[in-house]
Amino acid sequence: MATRRRGRILAFQALYAWEACSNTDAGGKNKSPAFSWLDDILNQLDENTAQFSRLLVTGTIENIRAVDAMIQSHLQNWTFSRVQRVDLALLRMSTYTLMYQADIAPTIVINEAIGIAQDYGTDDSYRFINGMLDSIRRTLEKTAADR
Repeated sequence: MATRRRGRILAFQALYAWEACSNTDAGGKNKSPAFSWLDDILNQLDENTAQFSRLLVTGTIENIRAVDAMIQSHLQNWTFSRVQRVDLALLRMSTYTLMYQADIAPTIVINEAIGIAQDYGTDDSYRFINGMLDSIRRTLEKTAADR
């Protein structure tokens, strides 16, 4: 398995776990899941793959409001709460990459997301992911061209 693909899969899995565990506690503070399982895996990988995966996870979480706002703005006839959690984790990671990692070609981001969706999502996940990310890509390209 290619090292970047492995890094993306681990980041996607970590973001899924983060979503599953990140609720607010009774005091209104955001709880974060322990990522010790991820660190154990990343410590066994080469440094470039581990660093790439960590960047995807931390970057996505640090920019979650902007990432979620971008996703929400592209949901047509669909509410955010109805998005499958697997699809949401993948959309978040890929949207973060499209928004903040200009050094990675959008076609690579979208193709990788489609492949991961085919392996981990429902039968229709890859179509949904493809449509959403392509729409987000077009919006970001239009915004950049308008500058």
